[in-house]
Amino acid sequence: MGGSGEGLRRQARLSVARRRIPILPSRVTVEGLDRAPHRAFLRALGVRGADLAKPFVGVASTDGRVTPCNALLGEFAREACAGVRDAGGVPFDFAAASVADSMSMNHAGMRYSLVSRELIADSVEAVARGHAYDALITFAGCDKTLPGMMMAMVRLNLPAVFVYGGAALPGRWHGRDVTVLDTYEAVGAVLAGDMPQSELEELEQVCLPTLGSCPGQFTANTMAMVSETLGLALPGTATLPAVADGRHAAAREAGAAVMRLLRDGGPLPRELVTRKSIENASAAVAATGGSTNAALHLPAIAHEAGIRFDLDDFARVAKRTPLVADMKPGGRFLAKDLHAAGGVYAVLKELLRHGVLHGGCLTLSGKTLEQALAVHAGADGAVVRRAPISPSGGLVVLKGNLCPDGGLIKVAGLKTLSFAGRARVFDSEEACAAVVRARKVRPGDVLVIRFEGPRGGPGMREMLGVTALIYGQGLGEKVALLTDGRFSGATRGMMIGYVSPEAAAGGTIALVRNGDRITIDARKALATLHVPQAELAARRRAWRMPRRARLSGVLEKYARLVGPANRGAVTHSGGGK
Repeated sequence: MGGSGEGLRRQARLSVARRRIPILPSRVTVEGLDRAPHRAFLRALGVRGADLAKPFVGVASTDGRVTPCNALLGEFAREACAGVRDAGGVPFDFAAASVADSMSMNHAGMRYSLVSRELIADSVEAVARGHAYDALITFAGCDKTLPGMMMAMVRLNLPAVFVYGGAALPGRWHGRDVTVLDTYEAVGAVLAGDMPQSELEELEQVCLPTLGSCPGQFTANTMAMVSETLGLALPGTATLPAVADGRHAAAREAGAAVMRLLRDGGPLPRELVTRKSIENASAAVAATGGSTNAALHLPAIAHEAGIRFDLDDFARVAKRTPLVADMKPGGRFLAKDLHAAGGVYAVLKELLRHGVLHGGCLTLSGKTLEQALAVHAGADGAVVRRAPISPSGGLVVLKGNLCPDGGLIKVAGLKTLSFAGRARVFDSEEACAAVVRARKVRPGDVLVIRFEGPRGGPGMREMLGVTALIYGQGLGEKVALLTDGRFSGATRGMMIGYVSPEAAAGGTIALVRNGDRITIDARKALATLHVPQAELAARRRAWRMPRRARLSGVLEKYARLVGPANRGAVTHSGGGK
């Protein structure tokens, strides 16, 4: 798939030649007699004289002292503003709402987390279009903020640069690196009687010693890798720790980079986000055992470009992609280790060598990906392996009568790829969590949590709290969990999420009853409910949607608009030009 040499160089030259220096949208706010009030407002912000003739650049972030992953973004955004000013532009920084999984986990607030992805994309669109900005820099730090910002960039198709806020450093405990995942799982160990509460209290105090996002190959770092692979972010920025010395310089360089994009007329986001680059990003996720949430966010980013890319497309790429990076939670290493080993490009160069990467895709520099990778050292042999850990990626999309439109399992790190057991059915996360907390789960159980999908939740809650309790109690591969909700990138074990169609749409998961036999076979990519077809048909005729509690404003709107998980759970009809 690589493609090389003069053909790629010619493609890059033609792409540059096709670009035109854009007419600056901001001129509608500053030029003409009747724009005197607009200019007055700008002067009040400190925009003076010659600055009124310069390009206006929106600098969007999810800055806020609400979680460690967002707390540094304002500081970085100000550096980007300085970079814009130094390069001859006028920056305008603003913030979007952010709901972090960290603080909304294990309670009803998690319903707002995935919703916030749409709020971020919509709000950045509203400000950038409403104020007629010429270009855009976006900063994000936690799970839904990264895809939300990338969705906005592709939707707007202005010259744009994405910047990740970076991962936190791990803590040290009993001579080893630890993360917040260790604390989640330790709760289960305490409940199981395998750890004293005093050790959990120690772990709680040391597992997150710095600001930044969770440091494993969880959703934030997975989507940061996606941003570099798609070409929306500058090389090397996805794995640079949040508190590293180079973070401020990287933010300032984003300001200079967006001004170069403005000057050169691109490449624009929709030149970077193509079907082939989305396939590259899917391969990067699979090759690192990345977060299952990527299979929800990549179709949503593609949707903004008018590209139909769903769970089946993701499955096809994951199947052909070798697992080459030994990353937590299934492996041994963290984001800081990948950075030391060469970062995202070390993974991509190895994938190019294996022939599973489209080398002709463009990067922000205007070079093709293959050209950009040519000067990179490649795999280090430890964090990024030269001999694959497994021949296919760390994620498998299951089909079968339980999930005809797909369900997703992370197999990286699993000791067994099959499971058979009897269903125990719960119509909410809370109902299941109570049983798990009370240690009433038995080996061989298949815990079925339904009515937690995008529409049924609504909001498609993430269930790290439940899965970590299961794992912490030593039941990670002795029970299975199957849900139309979703999982954290930190989840591990025999956990199948994103089941489509969801229960609220009348999917088969709505028809499961206690005691039904279920089998999971990740090798054959099947999830099967062993109930005769005639019995299922009778259950379907008798099925009625359960009454749900009245919804608040944003959840009510979301439930009406949201599409299925296998197509990205998007809330509008389409992107493209």
